[in-house]
Amino acid sequence: MSNKSSPLKNISKDQEKFLKKYKARKRNIFITQLLILLAFILIWEASARLNLIDTFLTSSPSAIYKLFIDFLKDGSIFKHVGISVMETVVGFVVGTILGLIIAIILWWSDFLAKVLDPYLVILNSLPKTALAPIIIIWVGAGYSGIIVTAITLSIVITIMNIYTSFKEINEESIKMLETFGATKFQILRKLVLPASVPSIISTIKVNIGLSWVGVIVGEFLVSRAGIGYLIVYGGQVFKLDLVMMSVIILAVLTALMYKCISIVENKFMKWRQ
Repeated sequence: MSNKSSPLKNISKDQEKFLKKYKARKRNIFITQLLILLAFILIWEASARLNLIDTFLTSSPSAIYKLFIDFLKDGSIFKHVGISVMETVVGFVVGTILGLIIAIILWWSDFLAKVLDPYLVILNSLPKTALAPIIIIWVGAGYSGIIVTAITLSIVITIMNIYTSFKEINEESIKMLETFGATKFQILRKLVLPASVPSIISTIKVNIGLSWVGVIVGEFLVSRAGIGYLIVYGGQVFKLDLVMMSVIILAVLTALMYKCISIVENKFMKWRQ
């Protein structure tokens, strides 16, 4: 038998009571969320069957489910989802990494940061989706144009958020490290980057949504496949089942990516403790 005792055996009665109450609250919140979703679907379906709503405009859960099964059987759903996920992941990863590298360069060179500051402010205030047609003309129609659109949407906000986080590092801590002879690279590696991890994770969460927006906008304009293409095509032929199914798939995929980042964040926070 193992001599290791469970950590739960070492906690007091009050702590145990608090943990049980905390877990019960989390479970109740989750159950309530599910019930709200279920009630919404049931009301929607009942309203459609009782002709209280126009299914030509709103479709119905059963029609969307039937269409989803048809797409699943012929395998076309995997093609459309796979293309959109690939474009989003590439745009998200490249946009985040490039944004982080540029933020480091700006932190490293105060001169460069001051020179580029007004340009970053202007770029951040521009509605980037309006630039999508220009980007696609420059880069070319196809995957490259869509991915660059996704990168454009996420890179500026990444630079500004992470650079601001770098600038908020305690100056006294930096001076203390400099006093002990630390180089700028050592200050970056040992102090600035570790202290900015919460901001970086927060920016990554925002980038998931922005990357999806960039991909969907790009697919609206030039794609022949993908979730954005399905939404546009469904709207053009007034097939609302297809539009609603695509939007639901998009919501599920975004939630899954967000959940993955949250899991990584929780593991990192536990590791830091």
